[in-house]
Amino acid sequence: MIEPVTTIPGSLEASFIRLGDADASFVRVLAHVPKYAEAVWGAMAESLFEGGVDVSLKEMMRIQLAVLANDPYFSNLRSRVAIEAGLSEERISAALGDFGNDPQFSDGEKWALSYAYLMYREPERVDTAFYDEGKKYWSEAQIVEMGGLLAVHYGMAVLMSTLAPANG
Repeated sequence: MIEPVTTIPGSLEASFIRLGDADASFVRVLAHVPKYAEAVWGAMAESLFEGGVDVSLKEMMRIQLAVLANDPYFSNLRSRVAIEAGLSEERISAALGDFGNDPQFSDGEKWALSYAYLMYREPERVDTAFYDEGKKYWSEAQIVEMGGLLAVHYGMAVLMSTLAPANG
């Protein structure tokens, strides 16, 4: 276990509020190396909160990855920005279930959730045909944006599943 530090660098404190983590456990673990924490959190925040893909969809993808990583910290964390944008626990639960057959999701959302689902479970299925299907709903820039989100957030969920005090 890695013990969290007691203080958060001021440069991180304000931006981390958007994630909605009351005790900032994640940042307090990373803050052992403040400049590194700033860079990592910067990449994570940029991939989740910025860009041309809806933050609520990206939040559902992020939670899906955290569940896959068996990380209770990120699995239970909810972005304040996504919640304020209207994301509900019911929609999150649906994204973790049989989303491919759920009429509340558009074809583009189903593709994006499949992208998150397949990337770390069956990466061999994320091939040219899969990306061609995605281009029916998303621009190449949006697909790259989602891919970056998947890469950054899954890796950190795996890390937190092994380091965070809440995970034993």
